[in-house]
Amino acid sequence: MVTVALADDHVVVRQGLRLLLESDPEFVVVGEAADGIEALELVKRRKPKVLIVDLMMPGMDGLETTRRISRLKLGTRVIFLTMYGDEAYLLDALAGGAAGYVVKESAGADLFQAVRDVVAGQRYLSPLLSEAFTRRYLQKFRTALLKLSGTLTIRERKVLQLVLEGASSSDIGARLKISLRTVESDLANFVGRLGLDPHHDKIHHAVKRRVRPRGRTKPIKKK
Repeated sequence: MVTVALADDHVVVRQGLRLLLESDPEFVVVGEAADGIEALELVKRRKPKVLIVDLMMPGMDGLETTRRISRLKLGTRVIFLTMYGDEAYLLDALAGGAAGYVVKESAGADLFQAVRDVVAGQRYLSPLLSEAFTRRYLQKFRTALLKLSGTLTIRERKVLQLVLEGASSSDIGARLKISLRTVESDLANFVGRLGLDPHHDKIHHAVKRRVRPRGRTKPIKKK
């Protein structure tokens, strides 16, 4: 049983979410809050596995609520359910400790999947956001990579070339005959060496969804 708390200043939204979630016996809603202060107290009291929170609420907004919940270290995973699809809000939410971000125009199935993913320890981005978001990140990653390619080993260049072509981690390991752990280690090292932010796991998210940047990927020259 997955326990869920809801935080939104609109009663109708909370009621709709409760009906939607409890239509599946896997989920039970253990409480509702109309603002961030109530949400914080609700999480302290009931310790739900998941809090679904709106971005804009009176008293204390969803971003500050999430930051405070993260500091409590109670294990509650936070999913934003919001009408705002701006990248700036998304990055602020993830940096504050959110595990998921779903826009309200998404289908109900997306919210169910978001809850399941974050309970399993993963992050979830609404499909309406993730493709454009990861495309922009991969383009930034490719630009930074080309500037740094002279410092990479031959294997590292091969791994990165396959990433930019949209290959998954398991595919890369099979094609280069290296372990999955080695591939994941290389990816983490690349992010750090390129000075990009590893916190949001955007590279791994991009690989998982096999999102290719616009335009043809240029091969990385060996030196």
